[in-house]
Parts: sequence; C-alpha cells; structure tokens
Amino acid sequence: MNKNTPLNTGMHPDLKIEVAIIGAGTSGLYTAYRLVTDKKCTAGEVQIFDMNSKLGGRLESVVMPGMNFWGELGGMRYLTSQEIVTTLIEGYPLKEQDPAKRIPVLKDKMTPVPFPMGDPTKLLMYLRKERFKQDAWTVAQGENKKLPTRYYLNDDDYGFSSDQLFNKIIYDVLMADAWVAQTYGSKITRGSSPYDYSFELNSKDWDDIKPKLVYNFPNSPYDGRKVNDLGFWNLIKDQVSQEGYEFLANAGGYYSNTINWNSAEAFPYMVGDFSAGTIYKTIEEGYDSIAYAIANSYMEHDGACIWSENKLLTFTKEHPLTHTHKYQLTFLNLKTNIQWKVYANRLVLAMPRKSLELLDQNNFFFNSNENSVLNENIRSVIKEPAFKILMGFEYPWWKELGIDSGHSITDLPMRQCYYFGTDPQTDNSMLLGSYGDMETETFWKALSDDQLLFEVKAARSASLKELHQLDDVQATKLMVGELMNQLRELHGQEVTIPEPYVTYFKDWTDDPFGAGYHAWKAGYSVENVMPYMRKPVADEQIHICGEAYSDQQGWVEGAFCEAEKMLQEYFGLDRPIWLSPDYYLGW
Repeated sequence: MNKNTPLNTGMHPDLKIEVAIIGAGTSGLYTAYRLVTDKKCTAGEVQIFDMNSKLGGRLESVVMPGMNFWGELGGMRYLTSQEIVTTLIEGYPLKEQDPAKRIPVLKDKMTPVPFPMGDPTKLLMYLRKERFKQDAWTVAQGENKKLPTRYYLNDDDYGFSSDQLFNKIIYDVLMADAWVAQTYGSKITRGSSPYDYSFELNSKDWDDIKPKLVYNFPNSPYDGRKVNDLGFWNLIKDQVSQEGYEFLANAGGYYSNTINWNSAEAFPYMVGDFSAGTIYKTIEEGYDSIAYAIANSYMEHDGACIWSENKLLTFTKEHPLTHTHKYQLTFLNLKTNIQWKVYANRLVLAMPRKSLELLDQNNFFFNSNENSVLNENIRSVIKEPAFKILMGFEYPWWKELGIDSGHSITDLPMRQCYYFGTDPQTDNSMLLGSYGDMETETFWKALSDDQLLFEVKAARSASLKELHQLDDVQATKLMVGELMNQLRELHGQEVTIPEPYVTYFKDWTDDPFGAGYHAWKAGYSVENVMPYMRKPVADEQIHICGEAYSDQQGWVEGAFCEAEKMLQEYFGLDRPIWLSPDYYLGW
C-alpha cells in the first residue's frame, strides 16, 4: 500500500483546467478518480486542491512509536452493506464463477480485516458510579429479571438496555402511524420477548417513510406533527421521560446520537441497516488507505496533480478569460504566502459545512442577498465536535480484566475508550480515548487549550528521538492527567493502570473541518436539500458533495454516494461496472 502519493505544494499561476476539485478528502478524490478513469476528462483537465499537507480529510491513520499497527484518529471502519467503500477496498465478485473471488477495482492492495467489537461479557459500563458488564441486561433478562440501574425509568421501560429502548421507541412511533403499519408492518416486528424488536427496512424503505412519518400520540404536544420536524431529544423525552433520555444518552455511548437532531433521520441511523450478514470491517494498513488508493489511481494518469497546502480564498465570474473559462479561482499558497489564479469551467466543492463557511461569503455564489436558499441549506446540518486521543502504554493493562478489544462506555466526560491493539513483539499497546462529542466539548476544550504538553517517555523499541518527533501532537499534560483519572474510575481498582509513554491528540473542531461529523437539523426537508446541494444554482457549474450533506453522515460511504450521484446527474457518467445495479444510492 503506497501512502507516498506525490503532492505538489507549489503553484502554476494562470493554470487553465476544466474541473477544479476543492478538497482532497474521500469525496473529492473519488470525483477526480471517476472523471479520469471513466475518460470524461483527461487528468490534466481535472485538478485537486487542498489546504492540508495530507490526503483523506477526516481520515487519519497513524503508527505510534514502538508499535507496528495503525491507530485511527478519524473515521475507522465501514459496514459490509456499504457497497461503494466495500467494493473499492475488497473488489467486486465474479457472480457467474466463484462468488468468493473478487476482482480488484483499485491497483493498491488493501487488506480488509474484521473491526473487533469485543466481548460484551468482559467490556464495561460505568454509569452513575455503578460498574457492570455490557451484557448485564441480557443476562438479567435470561433469568427473567430486570436489571436495576440508578435511573428512574418508566415502569414500561425498566429492564431495557439502551439499544433495546431505542428500538422500542422507534417501533412504537412507526407502528402508531397507520400508513407505516399497513405498508411496512411486515418488516417491523416484535419478538416473543418484550425486549426484542426487528427492523428489516432497507434504505429505500426508509426514504419512503422518513418524509411521511407522522407522530400520532394524542396526549403529546407533538401529536400530528411530521417526525421529520421533531428534534430527537424532544421525541425521546416525550416517549420515555427526561430520565429515560439521560439513560439513553449515557448508556448509548455518544451524546451526538441523542442531540436534538432530525428524528426521521435518527431512526434508521439508530437501528442500523439490518441487511443479512452486515459486519464492521477496517483496513489492516490503516483506514486512510482508501483515500491514498483512490488518489494513486488518479495520479497514475498523465497530467494528474494534487495541489496541497494551497487554500482557496474566493472565486469569481468576472475576469479577463471569460471567453474560455467560466470561473477564476484565487488560491493562497501556504508555503510562500503568495496568491495565484486558476481558471476552470466547473467547480466541485468537496467540503464540509465549516470549510464552505470559511470561503469568501461575499462572492456571487455565497452572498446571502443573492442566494439566500444556499445560505440556509448550508446551515441545514449540525457540526458535531469530536476530540480523539490515542495513548500508548507499555503493556495491555486491560487484559487483566479479560478485555481483548472493543470499547467500554461511561457517563464520565471521556464517554468511551477503545482497546485498539497490542504489538506482539514489544507488548506496547494502544488505547483510544474517544470523547468530546457535543455535551462534553467544553470540558475537554478547557484542558486542550492549556500550553503545557504531555512529555513523552522512552519505551521498548521507541527511542526518545523517535518519540520527540510527535511532540507537537501530544495532548496537554492536564488533559492526560484528567483522562487517566477517568480511566481508573471507569475500570475500577481491580487493575493498576500505568502512565502512557506517548499520546496523539486530534481536535476535529479546528479549521478547516469544524467538526468530526454532521447531523441533519429537524425541520429541513432532507429529501430536497441533498439533491439541491449537489448543484445549488441552476445556471452555475458549481457542485457541493461530501459526508456532511449525505444520508450516511459520519461514514465514508455517505461521501462516496453523494459524489457518485453528482457525477451521474451532472457529468454524464454511467454507473460503474463494479457497482451493483441494485445498490440504492439515496436521494
């Protein structure tokens, strides 16, 4: 796997091209790769620009000193039901012959491996100062008991795990709508156990349901409202009380899932795509390999270029070359602080919300007086903060608790931690402390802004010289100290947790990303906004794509699906031969 993709940090003043792609994240790279390999354009006509010095946007895989495996600071896994990302990584099957044999799509070899979710009989929950195993609910249910917790749940909700209670809420709301019950009731089932709900709705079913679903609860203030117009917090509280909401927010592991985002969009997100055999996987060479593999497939064509460390400032239609090129783009070369011009006939802004907002908001495209609809629709998604910290330890101390992989969950501000792996040669081990989503952002921001950084320490096969190269990505000393306190409280006194020898900190709220991922706001017609963003102004050749305005927010697949629909709708590309004709790309 080649991650040494050549990046051009220079300039080519007055460069003239057909398509300028702004953003070298997965949607931007995919757009360039498809345009060039489909022979719609030569590589010289399609150029990629990015202000960062690396590829992949919010994917970032790193190897910590003293370990020979990858850790993830950004996106870290995919579902096998996500067909574009799966096929790009694994290839596509020869249906007529051996179904196990797959034809590669990209030249770079990526090794798909299971993403271990761990053993729920060992993994921990620590809620309201009470510690138990993650399977405690199902164990109690198997004994015909209800697990008592320190949450004052409604009688009807007592004994449910957080996943089961989410399912119960979604089932009750769906089945209270007579049209949904009649049309899709056979795919929305309740088992023999009061905790057992099954949703066999596919993405196309959900897209039919989401805009129509009505909230039918006569004693509720929201009775008769479209579920699309309700915040998820509002709906959850109405169904299971504020205490039930607190339980779901805490035990679910992510505050971002239970913020007041669009309830209709939350429903399929929470129950997942229950297509047969869906499993989590990742890439052995690091999840950002997918970005580099796509970039390398584009770069092997003559004239291909990825202009890194070049920041788009603005673009205009008023310039001297309007007879040949529609737009003039002004870039700032970050190495030299010199501005330079590029001329293009089409723009693809493969960027999340914050990156779009950092562009010149007074130009003809973004100006709110001229284009108020675009201005409003850019703000149709919530920017969800994400802080991540990798920690390197000299041995896998969690194995004393029988924990091998997966994640433990708590209502402490750290929220959860992932046990990423151990180097079999050195015993050095990596843990991901994942936190800072929504409610806890200000807690960690106060610590991450401190000036004193964590000091690395030498470890087996990790020299101080090597470790000091990571000095500028260390978490602050305060943050590490606080996180260690929380790790010790979460895991209890059974295990002695040593100090880490190195950390690696990433705050995705920093510019230009502004967020780790996004969520649709309540009240927006997602069915209309998604296609609108792919070409916001009818008589302009300007397109927006990426994870932020997709129906798989937080997933690489969302970025790919939006880019693919844009390419088919506006660039005349055919569906790729390697993508199943039955695979639904969404609105």
